[in-house]
Amino acid sequence: MATSSQLPPSVTAPPKPTWSPEPHGRPAPWLRPTIRIRLALLYGGMFLMAGIVLLTIIYILAANTLKEAPEFRVFGSNVRVGNISCPDLPSVGTVDEINSAIGTCIRDQRAMALHSFLNRSLIALVGLTVVAFAFGYAMAGRVLSPLGRITRTAQRVAGSDLHRRIELGGPDDELKELADTFDEMLDRLDRAFESQRRFVSNASHELRTPLAINRTLLEVQLADPEASPELQQLGKTLLATNERSEQLVEGLLLLARSENKVVDKRPVDLSEVAAQAVDQSREEAHGKGVEFRGVRGQVFVQGNGVLLERIALNLVQNAVRYNVPEDGWVEVSTEPQPGCAVLVVANTGPVVPAYEVENLFEPFRRLRTERTGSDKGVGLGLSIVRSVVRAHDGTITAQPREGGGLVMRVVLPS
Repeated sequence: MATSSQLPPSVTAPPKPTWSPEPHGRPAPWLRPTIRIRLALLYGGMFLMAGIVLLTIIYILAANTLKEAPEFRVFGSNVRVGNISCPDLPSVGTVDEINSAIGTCIRDQRAMALHSFLNRSLIALVGLTVVAFAFGYAMAGRVLSPLGRITRTAQRVAGSDLHRRIELGGPDDELKELADTFDEMLDRLDRAFESQRRFVSNASHELRTPLAINRTLLEVQLADPEASPELQQLGKTLLATNERSEQLVEGLLLLARSENKVVDKRPVDLSEVAAQAVDQSREEAHGKGVEFRGVRGQVFVQGNGVLLERIALNLVQNAVRYNVPEDGWVEVSTEPQPGCAVLVVANTGPVVPAYEVENLFEPFRRLRTERTGSDKGVGLGLSIVRSVVRAHDGTITAQPREGGGLVMRVVLPS
């Protein structure tokens, strides 16, 4: 799309890029290995290990104590024993038989007592482990709450709200030192951006005014019927140069403004924006023999209408200007998708190598074209488009078409 030179018809289109422009989705919040979850696992795991060690020691001590307990023996010739807690104990028998049965019963009772003790201890350990994990999670959240506050402030700052500060209170520990350092960094950034805004405002006035004066003087001179043909030609050349300088200034100022996030967002019909861009470029497309195509379905996005119109207009104008000499076309379409809206601008044109696509979004970069001497623009169109798209939290990707041209795809949150 952004090229001025033509390739021979025999040259075939390069292969499609193998990289995927789609961003990788983030894992679900409960699957992310956050510090809070890791600390909770650490606390719970340490408690579990300590509980297992303690339970093992108690079990060994209890087993040794039961082994060292005195044994019960019966003396005499014939003994009658009542069967109370030992079901296998005979009621009548010799002393040796009774003592042997009593020993077996005592050993069984000890084993049952140890088994019951182990089962109940394991149940208690499991319950306490769950409580330990919950307690560790709660304590980790309390300890890490300053980090959450720092993160939320950083997210608001990322939305161009540089006036936010953390102002963390509490003890003078490492987290407070981190928060104070972050506040100092925000102060410096706020001053730097404020200085940039003032510079842009002053540059807007200082650069536009002399260019407007030059344009007025040239137009007045060209309107003089007594001016010689040489002077008329010189005036037209200077007027064209002045107009190019005005476009360059407007592009640089718009590029500087669009680097920030768009705060004042309103519902905008993306199909209407695309239709206006097509209407504004129709005369130029007719002069170059370029046909417009595409279905523009109604879809609304949250953003700034003027900046969104700049996105569509720059893409459509590029698609018209960097096209084939004959039987060219530009397809402009909009379609809704889950959670977003998509603007697609495809065109016929010269073959664009896949490795050159990303360079087209850089300021003053054209494909096989010098920085100056082109009547197709100042080399800021796609740079402005990418900056405005980013300011709307969207993405833009470019892909070479088979046979020449590009497919520009803009995805904006709805």
